[in-house]
Amino acid sequence: MTIQHFPGRLLGIDYGLKIIGLAVCDPTGLIARPLHLLTRTSKRDDFAAIDALIAEYGAAAVVVGLPVSPPDVTGYTSADRVRLWASRLAAAISVPVYLWNERYSSQDAADLIGETSKPPPDRLDAVAAAVILQSFLDALHDGESWPDPVVSAEE
Repeated sequence: MTIQHFPGRLLGIDYGLKIIGLAVCDPTGLIARPLHLLTRTSKRDDFAAIDALIAEYGAAAVVVGLPVSPPDVTGYTSADRVRLWASRLAAAISVPVYLWNERYSSQDAADLIGETSKPPPDRLDAVAAAVILQSFLDALHDGESWPDPVVSAEE
């Protein structure tokens, strides 16, 4: 799929253990904007809320930020946790889920907020989700191919 055949709005996710930051882009895939925060309760409820947002915004896919682990780290990492969560999300919704490098998204979100005259929000998760989604969109506009979608995994 090329950017010329962009499928429509995408939902961006900054995964967290307690809070999920959410963002959405315009139908042409040019601009991502923060949407809101989702306080996690259970996987079932979280996935239902995300599915409702997909329906509300007509999202064609979901982009989940993937933390990058240093190569020398062994054991279960936050990247492993996000991959598992994303595979379960993919099983619970009807649109494809993509993983995208979230490196520096929180710092970039803080920098963006610092450049405005608005008071900073209590949490930057939705802004970080917009940074992740915008990075994904920018890569597509720069000619990168769509990554492979996450393979669904049942509980």
